[in-house]
Amino acid sequence: MDRIVDRILVSACLIGWPVRFDGAAKTLHHPLLARWAEEGRLVPLCPETMAGLATPRAPAEIEPGTDAAAVLAGTARVLDADGGDHTAAFREGARIATATARIRACRFALLTEGSPSCGSTLIADGTFSGRRILGEGVAARALRDAGLRVFAPDALDELAALLDREA
Repeated sequence: MDRIVDRILVSACLIGWPVRFDGAAKTLHHPLLARWAEEGRLVPLCPETMAGLATPRAPAEIEPGTDAAAVLAGTARVLDADGGDHTAAFREGARIATATARIRACRFALLTEGSPSCGSTLIADGTFSGRRILGEGVAARALRDAGLRVFAPDALDELAALLDREA
């Protein structure tokens, strides 16, 4: 009988999909990612495009002085560089990400850093200055709230060790 492998929700841009705000990918070339793809573990998703945001699109950031939890609670916004309010789309993207993780039985997520959706430890500071601060994106927060273990690309070895222990 085949063993069911633990699935990993992965930011689509990390596996080469050109879905970032600038129309590019942020491809992560790593043997572990290639192995997990071959094993059928990866479930690619871009919360922003799944919620209907165009590619390319103006860069967006969580308002300064707030956080992803506040966005999910409806007390903070996600704004683009032109002043457009995309809070509803980011909340919908987070909802889609958590629903996809549940439907596809993902226990882990590997998300790109810096994104107002996917940042797992670092996000932009909300001023469009290029500065990064400790924090998490809206989808990353929602996934953690749903019980997933969320990892940044620089924590691939930690994720691999966890998967190996549970095998």
